[in-house]
Amino acid sequence: MSQHKNLIAGAWVSGTDQSDNINPSDLSDTIGQYARADAAQVGDAVDAARDALPKWAHASPQVRADLLDAIGIAILAQKDDIGRMLAREEGKTLAEAVGETVRAAQIFRFFAGEAIRLAGDAIASVRPGIDVNVTREPVGVVGLITPWNFPIAIPAWKIAPALAYGNTVVFKPADLTPGSAHMLAQIIDAAGAPAGVFNLVMGRGSVVGNALVAHPDVNAISFTGSVPVGRQLLVDAAKGMKKVQLEMGGKNPMVVMDDADLDIAVPACVNGAFFSTGQRCTASSRLIVQAGIYDEFVDKLSKAAGALTVGDALDPATQMGPVASANQLKNNLSYVDIARAEGATVLGGETLEGSKDGYYQKPAIFADATNDMRSSREEIFGPCASVIKATDFDEALALANDTEFGLASGICTSSLKHARAFRAHSQAGMVMVNLPTAGVDYHVPFGGRKGSSYGSREQGRYAAEFYTSVKTAYSFAG
Repeated sequence: MSQHKNLIAGAWVSGTDQSDNINPSDLSDTIGQYARADAAQVGDAVDAARDALPKWAHASPQVRADLLDAIGIAILAQKDDIGRMLAREEGKTLAEAVGETVRAAQIFRFFAGEAIRLAGDAIASVRPGIDVNVTREPVGVVGLITPWNFPIAIPAWKIAPALAYGNTVVFKPADLTPGSAHMLAQIIDAAGAPAGVFNLVMGRGSVVGNALVAHPDVNAISFTGSVPVGRQLLVDAAKGMKKVQLEMGGKNPMVVMDDADLDIAVPACVNGAFFSTGQRCTASSRLIVQAGIYDEFVDKLSKAAGALTVGDALDPATQMGPVASANQLKNNLSYVDIARAEGATVLGGETLEGSKDGYYQKPAIFADATNDMRSSREEIFGPCASVIKATDFDEALALANDTEFGLASGICTSSLKHARAFRAHSQAGMVMVNLPTAGVDYHVPFGGRKGSSYGSREQGRYAAEFYTSVKTAYSFAG
């Protein structure tokens, strides 16, 4: 089995080590062997990005737009192949995987337009004869570190704006899911990205990620991943005065009021909590339900979750795929035990036998939970949801905000008063009304508050805040 190589300075380079990419739906299926870079190869990639920066930073916006558009078109042309790879290596259902791939293409095509539309300001000076112009310039060499749960969409929403605004990129995908990232790198290379403008270095975060953060010629780091790693990255990057953007965890609340339409609320909660096997930072992992409908809601939720078809991600009948790895499954099961020990009524959550050997788990509902339980406060990142009772809107809002995280939140209600109040007072970066907490458009800002995010927002026009630096220029006309 040939090794899938790193891309450094326009050349495909073998790693110093390699990893097997294993299908979590079928542990007998080795998808491929992928190169792992060492710190020296990371240094080579950074050197290549630094050398390519001056020409790319000053390239015509049309050149950058044309490249991004070509990448987007190529992703769409290969969406079925990429989607199949994504489903095999990460365990997301095939339909979700193809949908994620299409979203990646849309992101590249959106930022193709943004490359042309990047604007500045002409501001009148308070002094006569002086002109003031405010422009945006590239930050420089950008290190991008992405997670395993969205292995093509998240790389796309980091790579596309970085290139659109004239930066050069060193990209480290998750070691667990390198296949989708490698296919994306092949597309970027084939589309004509100049040597060094885009570099792929696969491998362990403890090696490749740390080397990126420590390198003095990396000007900015955008990271999506766990809270502990993100916090340590921030400390380490500060030593080099690097610009940092972090997207980390979530313990997202979905409030369900007595006046909610349960035909809307239950599917929204099932989607938010269990689709993508709950492996989303925006997942609805705390369902805060008003007392008047609590028992009815738990009954309907349990039946809906229990009816989900759990199985091989490539099977069209599957509605929830496997957990992504053995370690993640072990973590999920430990929280099932924790919830039970804390006094929650656990519905589901057991491992499942599939037609093939894989990491299968039933959706887990922690009924009769309270907000102070570990299972209600700590991010699990699996198909597990606590159901917490609230007496009224004020208590539900207080419970929703009582968390160290603040990424997404939601409310299901037929009351405009409650919907407006929740939107105004929810301490989250993204708020949904009668919609799942997970699932956002590609052209609007993404990010949260408190322990969920640090730095400026991702996606949409707000991406320019991170990937550019503002310059103010004065001119005296005489």
